[in-house]
Amino acid sequence: MKVRTHDQALREVLIERYGNLRGLSRRQRLRFHLKRAGWVLVVRGSYFIKRAFDIVVSGVMLLLLLPVFLAVALAIRLESPGPVLFRQTRVGRWGTLFTMWKFRSMYVDAEARKAQLMARNEMAGGVLFKMKDDPRVTKVGKFIRKTSIDELPQLWNVLMGDMSLVGPRPPVPAEVDQYSPSDRRRLEVIPGITCIWQVSGRSEIPFDQQVELDVAYIHSQSFWTDVKILLKTVPALLFGTGAY
Repeated sequence: MKVRTHDQALREVLIERYGNLRGLSRRQRLRFHLKRAGWVLVVRGSYFIKRAFDIVVSGVMLLLLLPVFLAVALAIRLESPGPVLFRQTRVGRWGTLFTMWKFRSMYVDAEARKAQLMARNEMAGGVLFKMKDDPRVTKVGKFIRKTSIDELPQLWNVLMGDMSLVGPRPPVPAEVDQYSPSDRRRLEVIPGITCIWQVSGRSEIPFDQQVELDVAYIHSQSFWTDVKILLKTVPALLFGTGAY
């Protein structure tokens, strides 16, 4: 005899209660459809406002910051040989893979040297790798990482729709492989350039607390929440709190 699990029983109850409209009166059906239409309108409307805001701000910022981009690119090339931009495969919403862009802040052999430094990982939890005095980082790299200038090319990712201005930071596939089921809740929304934990301590916050803050953001996100996080990002960048 097949035993029903709690989740299966709950699903059957929900389908019986909300999925079957045959037992409802015409007025109850109308009320149900109006509520559902209102919910869809709110969700899609919120996404439209967020996406429109991302397109306008990222487009304007890319144009205004062009002189900064050129200056940073020149400084990177003068200090160390190699490409100006660093690209990396990241995991976006619902596990979608995309190419994320950053200014190169490390020497070109940084990935090859990472395995030798894993024992010196200073990020609690072991999922992320962080070092305050990472020998792979160039002098220019230390400055642009401290001020998060290295993240500016991600404005292109925002314009293309792979990322948003505000949202959980996009992980690399190797990090997602180590995620627990609860950690994977971070993948329910479009990733962002800045997020709640980046304005609350950045790299000094342990990974498990980063997840908690990201999930709290997902449950309470709104246009005004994004605006508040963006405004808090400015002083966080100026003072470089928790960045390395």
